[in-house]
Amino acid sequence: MIRRGFADLPDRQVHYRHAGEGPPLLMIHASPGSSKQLEGKIAALAQRRSVIAPDTPGNGDSTPLALPAPEIGDYADALVRFLDVVGLQRCDVYGTHTGANIGLELAIRAPERVGRLVLDGVGLFPEAERRRYLDRYARPIEVDLAGSQHLRAFMFCRDQYLFWPWFETGRENRRDGGLPSPEALHDWVLEVLKALGTYHLSYRAAFAYPARERLTELKRPVMLIAAGSDPLADQTREAAALLPGARFRDLPHGADPGFGEAFVAAVHSFLAEGDAPSGIPRRRKRSWLRR
Repeated sequence: MIRRGFADLPDRQVHYRHAGEGPPLLMIHASPGSSKQLEGKIAALAQRRSVIAPDTPGNGDSTPLALPAPEIGDYADALVRFLDVVGLQRCDVYGTHTGANIGLELAIRAPERVGRLVLDGVGLFPEAERRRYLDRYARPIEVDLAGSQHLRAFMFCRDQYLFWPWFETGRENRRDGGLPSPEALHDWVLEVLKALGTYHLSYRAAFAYPARERLTELKRPVMLIAAGSDPLADQTREAAALLPGARFRDLPHGADPGFGEAFVAAVHSFLAEGDAPSGIPRRRKRSWLRR
């Protein structure tokens, strides 16, 4: 069962999901949305791991950072403070898209807190493309009495399944994965609606993040993965080539019936190569999580 909780920090609260038992695994979600969008992966990986997945600041039910324009480093520092509060000294880390950037920066800034690192979808954007995304990809959605924010949030989420980038709707920008279930899309839109005024901040931080340069600073064991349907798959493969000793795993298309099994097998296999994080008992369920 996936359970939920709040961690109280001096200046804010962090909402998180947790499940399972075994060596701890921190999971960092993509933008927009929250750890809600990781529930399927949390449940699957929790068969062998103690998984904890916070909503990043200003997303889902987590309080935003008190910064007008936070950078990826600020989100990584916020994760360190979260780990301190829940009593987790060292863990393996999985991050996807924006979460991959945050996980990468966490492993660079606090390598003693990270065992093994899985990066799922890493963007290496050329400067012109970076500027275009910063200008157009994610903007605050204003709330009005006509309720237009609900339709705008819905279309923003829906069109990300249909086009890359979502605001370029020409034939050449079509994605081939189709739409998710109505329930999954509904859940995603609800998470974005919770954070209309702040969801864009983590997006902007991700597009501004110099991932290509920061990758060269990474010293932890790392595996990069990408689904065949991920628009960042080619960039993720390129990122892996920048890291001596890193490995890259192609995964099936996200809509392929075998995707889930391939994802879990790849992550478990890589994480199992490492030692259990020091000082973390294996037998006591979530023994590191302060009540």
